[in-house]
Amino acid sequence: MYFPKDQQVNMILALDTYYQNNKAKTVCIRFPNWTDEHPANVLTEELDRVEEYQPGAFYKRELPCILSILKKTTLQNTEAIIIDGYVLLDDTGKHGLGGYLYEALDREIPVIGVAKTNFANNTLHKGEVYRGDSQRPLYITTLGIPLETACTYIRSMHGAYRIPTLLKTLDTLTRQ
Repeated sequence: MYFPKDQQVNMILALDTYYQNNKAKTVCIRFPNWTDEHPANVLTEELDRVEEYQPGAFYKRELPCILSILKKTTLQNTEAIIIDGYVLLDDTGKHGLGGYLYEALDREIPVIGVAKTNFANNTLHKGEVYRGDSQRPLYITTLGIPLETACTYIRSMHGAYRIPTLLKTLDTLTRQ
């Protein structure tokens, strides 16, 4: 689907990065509706010589990759950005990758984190979303919109399984 520059269409972005050796492949999918099955478009970028993983500071590795690919798209009319991971890590509000992204974007675009594993030390800033027949929730954190709104958005995404169709597509594209 193509959107002319003069057409005001709100877009949702979802981003993920896959690492192999010291290279990173980041994919950004864009779509206009939470219930969409297919992305409107896909951006891909590969970077060499990314930072090594530092325990407790994952954002130092992934944030530069995300910011780099975001420079390749317009952020005007972006409703929200979805990341694979946490926005807030604990009850004190310590930032995860999504929190650092929210700050890097001058707190102008809501960021929603969708994580598959639980951080037990985050009970105040985390919602659980059950999808399909799964007995395991997705863990949702956010900045820029209310947590319950973010949970409603993720719950409404297309797909009959735990992982929404577009987020599964994103993961597949990132690993190709």
